[in-house]
Amino acid sequence: MKILWVSPFFLHPTDRGGQIRTLGTLKELHKRHEVHFCALNASSNTEGPARAVEYSTRSFVVPHDPVPRTSFRIIPQVLQAILSPLPLAVSRYRSVALQKLISQRLKNERYDSIVCDFLACAPNFSEMAPVVLFQHNVETTIWQRHAEQSTSFLRKRFFAMQAKKMAAYEAETCRRSRFVIAVSGMDARRMREDFSVERVASVSTGVDVESLAPPPHAEAVGDLIFSGSMDWLPNIDAMEYFLREILPLIREELPATTLTIAGRAPDPRVVRAAQGMEGITITGSVPDMRPYLWGSKVSIIPLRIGGGTRLKVYESMASGVPIVSTSIGAEGLSYTPGHDLLVGDTPREFAQQCVRMLRDAQDRKAVADHAMKLVRDNFSWAAVTEGFEAILQDNRL
Repeated sequence: MKILWVSPFFLHPTDRGGQIRTLGTLKELHKRHEVHFCALNASSNTEGPARAVEYSTRSFVVPHDPVPRTSFRIIPQVLQAILSPLPLAVSRYRSVALQKLISQRLKNERYDSIVCDFLACAPNFSEMAPVVLFQHNVETTIWQRHAEQSTSFLRKRFFAMQAKKMAAYEAETCRRSRFVIAVSGMDARRMREDFSVERVASVSTGVDVESLAPPPHAEAVGDLIFSGSMDWLPNIDAMEYFLREILPLIREELPATTLTIAGRAPDPRVVRAAQGMEGITITGSVPDMRPYLWGSKVSIIPLRIGGGTRLKVYESMASGVPIVSTSIGAEGLSYTPGHDLLVGDTPREFAQQCVRMLRDAQDRKAVADHAMKLVRDNFSWAAVTEGFEAILQDNRL
């Protein structure tokens, strides 16, 4: 097949879950198909376009510098988002230049499949009827959960408004698409039930089981680790929640417990939440997340907001690190609670599961071993991309 793949960003540096999922998928597809990759790219990012050859036959760069969410310059966009029918999370990635590039590609080339990677790229297509939409999340769910969890009246109102706009836009876009690929059966079911989408199926999240396999000996990093992009709102909320309500309960029983928060662009809210607390390390961007996983005793995923599936779950499993998660943190993934992943949905439950893992090395190893077997047997990129490829074949133009 000749595939046109359109994304809101290039895939290196690979520091977001969606990038990891797309990169793993495209590397497998590129082994057997011709991939033309079009994407927006920040002016400061030279690595992304340079490394596109690793997963595409041809690549096309569209300069685009969205205003950082923490910048005062985003205020006009927020005010505009209040008046616009288009949700802010989508309008930030609308680009006239990308629209022209897509039209040019479709005029000059005959493609067997066209993929819109992420809902945010959809406004750049003149029509969605020939396009397969790759939905990494049910975006509406994320905004609804933001509204539910926010303690600020203004934020709650804004998030609720954005959730309503996102629901209308997401439903219409999914229904107009040739086919929708979700990342979990749960997400596919939500799209059918909430958006009346008929042409939808799920493809499981994969993981690079070979590169994540733990070495015989790893340098110790600390007790608990949270990994992920620290400018993503669900991760910010998760760390504020953990530091405020869960870690103090753990330290009632294990006072010396340490925590590493590893991931790019730490939000000031997380830094403030950790101020004055000993044993907390906030790394910012790291060149390689694996040593942090290998050197930690427990991977924590205290998410209360989110959609899609969390790649950090399978990555931690493949790294040999036992996981304590909320139900939302492990939502849409295959696991057996208490066997290959521990679940705690209240601060007390989450803290107790962490204490259990930290106190008992043998129990810790048993949970980690079960989890490693689960991902190795079922969720390599080669295995899960077969399903993605089959959907593209069935929906050829």
